Amino acid sequence: MHPLKTVKEAFAVEFSRFLDPTDSISDSEQLFELLSAFVLNFDCPWIAYGALTTHKNFSRPVRRDTAVMLNYPDEWQERCLEMGCDRIAPVIQASRKRVRAFRWSEVYSHASTTEDERRVFDEAATFGLRSGITIPLHGPDGSFATMSFAQPWDRDFGDGTISYLQLAALHFHLRITKFTNLNGIEEPFNLSPREKECILWAARGKSSWEVGVILGISVNTVNFHVKNAMRKLGAGTRTVAAIKAVNFGIVEL
Repeated sequence: MHPLKTVKEAFAVEFSRFLDPTDSISDSEQLFELLSAFVLNFDCPWIAYGALTTHKNFSRPVRRDTAVMLNYPDEWQERCLEMGCDRIAPVIQASRKRVRAFRWSEVYSHASTTEDERRVFDEAATFGLRSGITIPLHGPDGSFATMSFAQPWDRDFGDGTISYLQLAALHFHLRITKFTNLNGIEEPFNLSPREKECILWAARGKSSWEVGVILGISVNTVNFHVKNAMRKLGAGTRTVAAIKAVNFGIVEL
């Protein structure tokens, strides 16, 4: 049998192993773990998924459709907050204008990419995210999400790999959307004023000690409020909590 055909068949089998159990999964974290295991077949250890809300009117109940799930290195997540990557993230800007998956190298070399945006890619590489792709996921109601896959190698993803990853990303996104629709309308997160202050400064890249100095409270008190905000936002890390708070319009940078 031809080696290339053998490889394609092997990936097809792995893709089926990813798809088959997804219909019986109703937990987003489980689904993310399943996707993470699948993409390891492509030597791709890192994923970031983010669904952006289409409005920031928080005076009424809203759908919690701003899912954020990622397994990027913690150090890079913290650095992103310090740099304000939510404001200058080049892959987010590019995704708004595209409908198909694109390589990060394409954005890096594009004439419209600014030096600040290139610096995001350069810094990501220092934390091990040396190449990647991003898949825009546009919904018919104006909803918008992205799925990014990163690897520690200085080589671009091949076309065949991108095809599989794009299919997996779309299936993941549809399943997450279904979870959201089943959950329906929920009440706002009801963060206290102090919780909002702490998560705001965390979103601006400040450490707990720095937030304590700014607000005139102890580090333990800052951590207490940040943990409460994380719990209310359903976030496993302060980075994800900060991203959600910004996306939902709870805080403005």
